[in-house]
Amino acid sequence: MHHRLDPLTLAAIGLAVVSVSSSAPLIAYAAAPALAIAFWRNFLALGVLGPAALVRRRDELRALVTGDRRREARYSVLAGLALAAHFATWMPSAQLTSVATATALVATQPVWQGLLALAQGRRLRPVMWVGIGIAVAGAVIATGADLGTSGRAIAGDLLALAGAVAVAVYTDLGERARAALSTTTYTLVCYSVCAAALLVVCLVGGVRLGGYGHTTWLAIVGLVVGAQLLGHSMFNYALHKVSATTVSMLILLEVPGSALIAWLWLEQVPRAAAYPGLALLVVGVAVVVVGGARASRRVPPQPA
Repeated sequence: MHHRLDPLTLAAIGLAVVSVSSSAPLIAYAAAPALAIAFWRNFLALGVLGPAALVRRRDELRALVTGDRRREARYSVLAGLALAAHFATWMPSAQLTSVATATALVATQPVWQGLLALAQGRRLRPVMWVGIGIAVAGAVIATGADLGTSGRAIAGDLLALAGAVAVAVYTDLGERARAALSTTTYTLVCYSVCAAALLVVCLVGGVRLGGYGHTTWLAIVGLVVGAQLLGHSMFNYALHKVSATTVSMLILLEVPGSALIAWLWLEQVPRAAAYPGLALLVVGVAVVVVGGARASRRVPPQPA
């Protein structure tokens, strides 16, 4: 049972929405390769989370290697690789296509989550199929607006969709790992694997990891403090007072939020033809989120 929202919870929700909405504009603004930004975002977050986890969760971390949590360790490692794939695809997309389009397309994650559940043998409610259809139509219209403009924008659209698929896989694996692990331990392993994978990709690909201007470093720190740490932490705090479905719907505010920040800060305005598609996409994802929440209340959770 959830309580009436108090001013502190409302402030936390507002801060969370602004924090996650700043992510794509900061990526588009930073004068650094997107893969390098992805690496630093995770590596610097580890510097904040790592010491606390190593002090408070030593026994649990030891169990991942030599104890009875080795299966969860595998899920955590795979989740870290999926998260690296998400960052390696979505973050470049924010520099190739418009911030609004990149954010809206990656927000289709619940759609891919539903299709992943279908592939695992779970049935989808009819309302979820309706939402998927609306979201797909919106994505087609939004990306179609980039046809005839530049191959760069189309590549960004496709990378954003790939990022949405990757984050759906990451979420699925994370749910399996979190069934028996604390958030702190899971996050430490996941971010460590993600940062290591991105570092290897950067070194193999010859991606420059330093030598940026101070404004770029400020943008990277902003990503770590904002979207990586503060935004999701505030959403987690809000879960004490609002449902997970409500939080999922609130996260969709990142789409117009990012577009507004990009417009005010970067003077980046999406093509007029993209607006109907972006609106349909957000509506479709919202239908999927609500339909999935209702289904989860009716169907008991499957054993891990």
